[in-house]
Amino acid sequence: MSEKVIITCALTGGNSAVVAKHPKIPITPSQIADAALDAAKAGAAVVHIHVRDPETGAPSNRFDLYEQVVKKLRDASTDVIINLTSGMDGELVLDSIEPAKIGETSTLKKPLGRCLHAVKLQPEISSLDCGTMAFGERIFVARMSDLRELAKLMREAGVKPELECFDLGHIETAKRLISEQLIEAPPLFQFCLSTGYGAPGVPIALQAMREILPPGAVWGGFGCGPDEMRMVGQLVNMGGHVRVGLEDNIYLRRGVLASNAELVENAVGIIERMGASVATPAEARAILGLKKRG
Repeated sequence: MSEKVIITCALTGGNSAVVAKHPKIPITPSQIADAALDAAKAGAAVVHIHVRDPETGAPSNRFDLYEQVVKKLRDASTDVIINLTSGMDGELVLDSIEPAKIGETSTLKKPLGRCLHAVKLQPEISSLDCGTMAFGERIFVARMSDLRELAKLMREAGVKPELECFDLGHIETAKRLISEQLIEAPPLFQFCLSTGYGAPGVPIALQAMREILPPGAVWGGFGCGPDEMRMVGQLVNMGGHVRVGLEDNIYLRRGVLASNAELVENAVGIIERMGASVATPAEARAILGLKKRG
């Protein structure tokens, strides 16, 4: 069991349906930044940030929205570690197979278009989704050429990739990037469980993913929906770090909507009751091999 556990808070996510289910989901850049600051006060060392269209609440990848969030956080002189998603604008929708016809709702862009905000704003961390996979009828595209280019762009910008893995094969893909020296040590893995499309949030899946990690890897994970807090305990017990937040689960308990800060507070309670302690941002930087942005 890790003595120091890093808590990441995923503030709002890229799910369009959640806005109708939770009236206080952070939408505007100001709301997202405020949620980040509240999560940091509650114990999160890292905040994982998506942005949304301020008018509609729809998921967005607009540079100006990321810029506003990051500026407000940096102006606040918070010590929290900023993690910007690079998992948007990677979806392919096929309207037909024969003949193959790309749907108008596809968002697929070249690697630079997917991580431009990370390259320019230079957060300490940016997520890198390590596998092509289907989310229902939508296909997230992560070819090796795309991943190599994304990893190179992040490395050149001084941004640490968070290697998001939804299944065992994604870890093998990430290990290839590491073997090609595109990822600097220590590599950071995030296990994305019980999403409904990849690995389930059960101990045997978590253990299998942990067992095939490369030596020296730092790792953590999360479970979605009702698995969120159950997974916190399992991760801590197996030596991992944890992620909670409204991106993954909107309920504090059955029928009671949560805030990001409340979910972080729940995770803090679980971690401390298990005999571990919550890492500060400074301690998290030491664990992850990061240098605080000046």
